[in-house]
Amino acid sequence: MSTTALALVLCAALLHATWNIAAKKAGGGDSFMVMGAAMVGVLWAPLAMALCWHELWALTAAQWGFVLATTLVHLGYYRCLLTGYREADLTVVYPVARGTGPLITVLVAVLLLGERPGWLGGLGVAAVCGGVFVLAGGPRLLRASADARLRAGLRWGGLTGLFIAGYSVLDGYAVKVMLISPILLDWLTNLLRLPFLLPGEVGRWRRDAGGQQAVWRTQWRYALVGAVLAPIGYVMVLYALTMAPMSLVSPAREVSLLFAALIGGRLLGEGDRWLRLAGAACIAGGVALLAAA
Repeated sequence: MSTTALALVLCAALLHATWNIAAKKAGGGDSFMVMGAAMVGVLWAPLAMALCWHELWALTAAQWGFVLATTLVHLGYYRCLLTGYREADLTVVYPVARGTGPLITVLVAVLLLGERPGWLGGLGVAAVCGGVFVLAGGPRLLRASADARLRAGLRWGGLTGLFIAGYSVLDGYAVKVMLISPILLDWLTNLLRLPFLLPGEVGRWRRDAGGQQAVWRTQWRYALVGAVLAPIGYVMVLYALTMAPMSLVSPAREVSLLFAALIGGRLLGEGDRWLRLAGAACIAGGVALLAAA
């Protein structure tokens, strides 16, 4: 993997961990998603239009199909992620989601796209996945049936990981093969979530306007953090995908788990710090192997 691609992925990982911690603190649901999508649509419209105005009107039917498909997959991803954060610890949901996603993505990239990460890349993927297992609780995972909160974290984290794999493959194909601008792709997928989310939001306001006002007052700052940081981080990842194989970029993103373990554990008061630091070190070693691949 090139130095530029790795630098993009590492910066994106820090941004990703930061906005996920904000989402966890918000405890948000669909209203949080509406706020975030609307803010992205407004905040990033000038840049998207300045750089991609002509490309927007030149998109083919096939390209629009990919944009719509990845919009729906991203919608499922956010719903599962936010539900997991409400029902379980971030330091379980986040690593399970981030570990499941790249593992499936690598398999798809190898089996369907013909990518060959090599033995160093394979060791890197294995180290990242091992670190994820440790971060998610290590031996505790074998006793998940005795812990309802841990069980919920595994369930929602695993389902979120499936959606991560789905949008990683779709978006990777969109920017590498269909040559859609990463900036335009990310902006459109955020904007197109609103038609699916707004009917439910309108219904919630009609049923309980006072309650929704309280929700918006409580969560809008966290939504703004996500609206600013998430697009920057994900566009960095999409540009990295244009420079390096998907089978290397996707696992390298999991260095965000190191940041989540260091920052999130302290801010959210979630325990097992030394165990999670050991898992983070394993992930960092895996990323180093991916960089050398």
